[in-house]
Parts: sequence; C-alpha cells; structure tokens
Amino acid sequence: MLIENLNIKYSPLSPEERIKELYKDFDKILFTSSFGATAAFLLHLFQKTQPKQIIYFLDTTYHFNETLEYKKQLSDLFSLNVIDLKAEEWKNKFTTQDKTWNTEPDLCCSINKVEPLDKIKPDFQVWVSGLMSSQNKYRENLKVFDRKDGMLKFYPLVDLKEQDAFDYIKKHQLPEHPLLKAGFNSVGCFHCTVAGKGRSGRWVNKSKTECGLHL
Repeated sequence: MLIENLNIKYSPLSPEERIKELYKDFDKILFTSSFGATAAFLLHLFQKTQPKQIIYFLDTTYHFNETLEYKKQLSDLFSLNVIDLKAEEWKNKFTTQDKTWNTEPDLCCSINKVEPLDKIKPDFQVWVSGLMSSQNKYRENLKVFDRKDGMLKFYPLVDLKEQDAFDYIKKHQLPEHPLLKAGFNSVGCFHCTVAGKGRSGRWVNKSKTECGLHL
C-alpha cells in the first residue's frame, strides 16, 4: 500500500485503533522504546492489543539508573519481552574513553544507537516509534506513516501532545518515570540530558536536537 494511502486510512483512527490495524497490514513489526518520560503510554497500548510484541531497547550504557529501574518496573508490570541492543564493545569503549559525547555527539549517537539498530532493521517491514509532531520543529510535519532511508515508520501518537501521554499515564495509574519529579520531561543519556521542559534539556548548548535515529 502506498504511504499516502496508509496515511489516509490511519489518520482518522485513535492510537489504539491504529495499532490494531497495523497488525492487519503488516507482519514484521519493529518496536523500539527508550523507556523515557512518556514510554508507559505506548507500551500500555501495545500490552493491551499486542502483548507478545518484542520491544527493542538501545542500551547505550549511558542511561540514567532511574531509566534502567523504570525499564525493569514496566517490563515486570506489562510482562514485556525486551531485547537490549548494544554497540560493538570496542566501539562503546572508545566513546567512553574519548568522551565522544562532548566533542562529536552525533558520532557518539551513531555508534551507540544508530548502528546497533541498523543491523536489525532489514528484518522488519515497519518501525514503530512514539514520536509526536508537537515535540520539536523537526517532528512538526510528521504523519502517521513516514519513510526514512527506505524504512517505513509508524507513529501512532503523532497527533497527540506530551500532556496527553501524561494524562493517560495518570488516568490508568501507570508508573511514571522517576526523573519526572526532578524536572526531566525528556530523558536520554546522562551525559547529554539535564532537567528541562519538553526536550529543552537534551544536548544543551549544542545545535543537536535529535539522536539520529529519526533524522
């Protein structure tokens, strides 16, 4: 089905309806989660509709301990099947010794996020992500379906706001990320994230706004 037709079909649907419909149109579905501030929303939707879906987590080795604890908490609560993806050990070691996040943050993200995921992407037809068009200028033109480097991408939450996710988490009494109370509305690696509203705490004082996975 053409991407234009997919967007016509899926745009009027709710996020939960979109997810249900996705499994009628596709077989090989890649779902990644950062277990960040709004992750419980999308994970809960999948747990209700597709509880056996494998969740891939990009373990950069630089996550906050709070994120790893949150990952375990949600995995246990939703009985998630989570698979960790990591960079080659020598490459990760290089970024640690070099502190690449300071001098070349794009390279650090490429080694620890982009490359590990690129290795498995050819095995899938479509990649699910929780991006929302309201999160920053790059994302504002996203639709339910997009294409990047030949990979079809699916954004079931694209037309929602982050507050919608927080409201859903509260309504369903789901655990919230521990760092929210400390003012972190977006949570990435600890070297490159500080407290801040929206994504303002990511890569402060750098021109970088995305890790490279979605560019």
